[in-house]
Amino acid sequence: MESRPVTLVVEGDTDAFVARRLIAEHGLQVGPQYVQNGKHALDQRLAGYNSAARHSCWLVLRDLDHDAACAPELRQKLLSSPAPHMRLHIVVRAIEAWLVADAERVARFLSVAASAVPRDPERIEHPKRALVDLARRSRRSTIRGAMVPAPGTTAGVGPGYAVLVAEFTNEHWRPDVAATRSESLARLCHMLRRAAAHPEPC
Repeated sequence: MESRPVTLVVEGDTDAFVARRLIAEHGLQVGPQYVQNGKHALDQRLAGYNSAARHSCWLVLRDLDHDAACAPELRQKLLSSPAPHMRLHIVVRAIEAWLVADAERVARFLSVAASAVPRDPERIEHPKRALVDLARRSRRSTIRGAMVPAPGTTAGVGPGYAVLVAEFTNEHWRPDVAATRSESLARLCHMLRRAAAHPEPC
């Protein structure tokens, strides 16, 4: 029996790249996608999404950031009564930590020393900043120019950040390897495996 499409809700484009890769990696179908403009917009719409999840499969990825002490605490705060087919998953602390968790591949992609990659990705205070800082050390000027914001700008990332993150996620990143160093990613992979094995309900 084919699995039902999974409706996806994420904070931004980078999260969508990763979520789509994970859903496809586990043999599930990506359904409608709602890419929000940050966590505050996602939080405001969460109750409505939860209502829709009474009848169809939904996966919501929301960064922990520094909004609670741990993932279970934030999940309870945001959605104390999830619908039967709602899967609200908290990313520790942000989606870039899951990418950094594949240390060998991220070092190779960014052309930095493997020793420069943080060993414990879920303890990184600001994962997006950490990924940009790794790119800042790249031996390749194209990486630095794409991912690092220009001096004097207020942007947190460079103009080609999303494009390169998508390339890394789709062509180089190994979720199974990354999951060995990220508990929150491992939990999501486990949930997706169960959903693929028991598609009705998701």
